[in-house]
Amino acid sequence: MNIMDKLAQAAVQKSPVCVGLDTQYDYLPACLKEQDLSLTEKIIAYNKKIVDATYEVAGCFKLQIACYEAMGMAGMEAFKQSLAYVREKGCIAISDVKRGDISSTAKQYAQAHFTGDFETDIITINAYMGEDAVSPYYPYLEKDKGLFVLIRTSNPSAGQFEDLSVGEEKLHQSIARQVSDWGENFREDGFSAIGAVTGCTYPEEFAEIHARMPHTFFLIPGYGAQGGTGKDIAAFFKDGICGVVNSSRGIITAHKKKSEGEDFDLYIHDAAVAMKEDIAAWL
Repeated sequence: MNIMDKLAQAAVQKSPVCVGLDTQYDYLPACLKEQDLSLTEKIIAYNKKIVDATYEVAGCFKLQIACYEAMGMAGMEAFKQSLAYVREKGCIAISDVKRGDISSTAKQYAQAHFTGDFETDIITINAYMGEDAVSPYYPYLEKDKGLFVLIRTSNPSAGQFEDLSVGEEKLHQSIARQVSDWGENFREDGFSAIGAVTGCTYPEEFAEIHARMPHTFFLIPGYGAQGGTGKDIAAFFKDGICGVVNSSRGIITAHKKKSEGEDFDLYIHDAAVAMKEDIAAWL
């Protein structure tokens, strides 16, 4: 199986919940902030507690690199160690980096995220500049790595560009069809190693996207803090689980206003379970 087939298996066997480790210092409970530890150690301790509390429920984990870059070198060390910990637990790690450059620059991005200190399993990319922004990653797809390409994002102003007409299609539909074609070169019997990002805040559009991408596995943001619900996910999974659903703040800050003590991870666990049950109720 390629990495997307493995992710699909985890989504079925555990759940399609993707826990977003979009960690910011303010999210930490007081019990960690008050410890005599470096910033790196505090962030790592927090992330490890989250992973330990949710890995039996979550199909995967997603780390938004901007949250770690904003903390400088301390944050990037935490990013490195958190990725390694997720993978040590036998879980799939997604690095949300949204790279979108071409040629030799994209090759460097591929090397940076698929090997070495920041090695991950799947990264997010932007195909705005065409296949030149995707093809530098192809050699790694043959080594059990994967991509999630932005198709229909969950932000309110996404339609300003993504809904523009391109012939008889909208731009995001045209991109979906093209990405699916590229992905056929990296598929056996299951899903392509090239997946797609489609926000759950636009469930009514998913049928048209899925029709253009029948062998594609999806990363679905927008659940929880952005307004998406299990009912919205039903439109995506009516023919079976074909993606993972990300929630970041809704899970990793579940302890806020409830506990600043060492039991904070119990609330995070409960939030992940509640999300799993909310999605399952509509399947």
